[in-house]
This record gives sequence, structure tokens and C-alpha cells, in this order.
Amino acid sequence: MLYDFKYSLKVLLRNKGLLFWTFVFPIVLGTFFNMAFSNIENSERFNAFDIAIVNDENFNLTYKNIFDSLSDVNNEDRLFNVNYVSLEEAKNLLKENKVAGYLVFNDNIDIYVNKSGANETVLRFVVDEINSKKSIYESLSDESLDIDRIVSESEVKLKDISRSNLSYTMIEYYTLIAMAILYGSTISMFITNKKMPNMDSVGKRISVSPTRKSSSLLGSLFASYVVQLLGVAILFIYTIFVLNVDYGNNFFLVIVLSLVGVLAGLSLGVMIATLFKANEGNKMGILIAITMLFCFLSGMMGITMKYVIDKNIPILNIINPANMITDGFYSLYYYDTLDRYYFNLISLLVFSIIALLISFFSIRRQKYDSI
Repeated sequence: MLYDFKYSLKVLLRNKGLLFWTFVFPIVLGTFFNMAFSNIENSERFNAFDIAIVNDENFNLTYKNIFDSLSDVNNEDRLFNVNYVSLEEAKNLLKENKVAGYLVFNDNIDIYVNKSGANETVLRFVVDEINSKKSIYESLSDESLDIDRIVSESEVKLKDISRSNLSYTMIEYYTLIAMAILYGSTISMFITNKKMPNMDSVGKRISVSPTRKSSSLLGSLFASYVVQLLGVAILFIYTIFVLNVDYGNNFFLVIVLSLVGVLAGLSLGVMIATLFKANEGNKMGILIAITMLFCFLSGMMGITMKYVIDKNIPILNIINPANMITDGFYSLYYYDTLDRYYFNLISLLVFSIIALLISFFSIRRQKYDSI
């Protein structure tokens, strides 16, 4: 295994194409992000915007007081101009673009918007924060409770995600990190192909040697892990010290999530390499397509897509490693609790284990009558 690790490390560090996609491309893309989003939040003055709330039996007094406080005209930090209307009126207001979105209160707060923009993103962040505190609000539904105190505490919590901390461009940097991490799958695919007798002459020699295929694959995977970690570390250093990206106060947990995310990305590459019987070019095409689809669903090409999938097909984001990474960063940046973070961390570990098990069983079953 140690020999395979050293050999694979040398092969990877000599491949200029892989080094470009691992070290250079994420930095270039991050630079373009910075050019596109530079000072966008500081140059535009934040103004309270119109939203609609469906005022039915599910919209209780506690929530009304919260939104009344967030739309108080006497408060210079107010976020919304709230219209309390029926469901049909809310749909018409949104259709006529008279509101940024409307909210419907069911088990959770459902949000409906027409597009992705600064106002829609702010509204989503506020709704996410309220949904995350759902159990607290439900336990305080009795009318005898001190509503003023509840509203005051709600304002404090919601101001934590107000314009002093809100950075709707951060989600783009999160997806950039997720994409860079998943691009490690190209490294693990390349080195795995080297071990396969129908793909490379080295694989032919390995297939007739007494070396265990699983041990050889693990050695190569460790080498891929080291190279990819180096690439992600350089990207973090660049975004933090050059682009001044703020990853929040829990940077250690950001690193832990990245370490597990790299493992998930590499596991994806090994799985694709072992499952598909195709040439290297076709495998790479399949892998890039899957990776970009994952990034698209996690919000890289438009933050609205992430919420559309979360609402309509949540299983896609649950099994999407790019979304797990992005959502893990997001939860660290915006939430007080770590429940959502640990859910994403464990999901990445489970994804990695399943992908590696599939890969090991697949490569052990492969037999070649002739090469």
C-alpha cells in the first residue's frame, strides 16, 4: 500500500492537466466571483421590501408579532413591508411582481418567489431562521405568554442574520468550495483507471500480480486525498487572505467539513471509474456531468434552485454531496446550533462509505478473459 501511495503521488503531481483543474481553475473562478460580486452588498443600500403573508388559521399570534416587529415603520432596521392577504390575493400580488414573495404557514413556513435576487435571498434566510426555531415558537403558543418578550427575543435572533451579517454572495463561495472539493473526483478517477487492466498497462501488471486490488486502490486513494487536500488548502488561503471571504467563527468545523467533503469527492470518482466500462474520455465526461449537476442543484448557477429542490424533491439534495458541503457551510455561518451541520457531516461520511463499498465490490468482481 505504501508503494502504491508513493507511485500514485508521483503520477498525480506530474499530470499538468489534473493539477490545473485542482489548483488553478478554482482560484480563477473564485477571482471571477470576486470581480462580479465585489462591493455589491455595500454599494446597494438595503431597503425594506414588500412581501405577502397568507393570513389564515395557521398564522398564529406569535408569528404575527414577529413579522409586525420586522416590518415596524418606526424601526430603521426593518426588513419588510408586510401585506396580510388571502392565498388568492398573495398569488396575484406575486404574479404582478408587487411583492418579492409570499409566505404560507403550514408545518413549516412555505415560501414562494418568482426569481432569485437580493430581496428573495434575504426573505429565504429569515424564513430558514424561523423554521430552525420552530419548536421554540410552538412551545410558546399559549396566549398567556409574554408576547413582548417573545418578540424581543425573536428580533435579536433574526437581527443576527440581518444586513450586518447577511451575505447572499457567500452561498456562491460555498458552492465554489464544494465544486473544488468534488473536482477531486477527477484525480481519484484518473489514478483508479491506472489500476485497471483494461485501461492502462500498469493495471495489466497489477492484475497478474499477487497484490490485493483493494490494498492497491486504497494506496492510490490516499495519494489522491493528499493532493486534493493541498488544492483545497490553497483555495481557502486564497479566498480568505486575497478575496477576504469570511467563513464565520467556526473555522475549525469548516476544515472538518472540508476534510470529509474531499473524501466524498474522491469516493465519487472511484465509484464512477469502477462502475462504468468505458474509455477514459467517456468516464471523465460522465463524471464532469454528474459533478456539475450536483453543483447546479446545490445553487451554484442560481440560489433559487437549491430551495426549489429542497421543497419539491428533497431526496435529491439529501444524496447530493455538493449540497451537503454547501449546506454545512451555510449552517455554520447562519445558525446558532450545530444540528444541521452534523447532519450534513454524517451524510457525507455515509455517502463516502457507500461509494467506496460499491467500488471495492465492483473492482473485485471484474474479470477479463482477454485484454
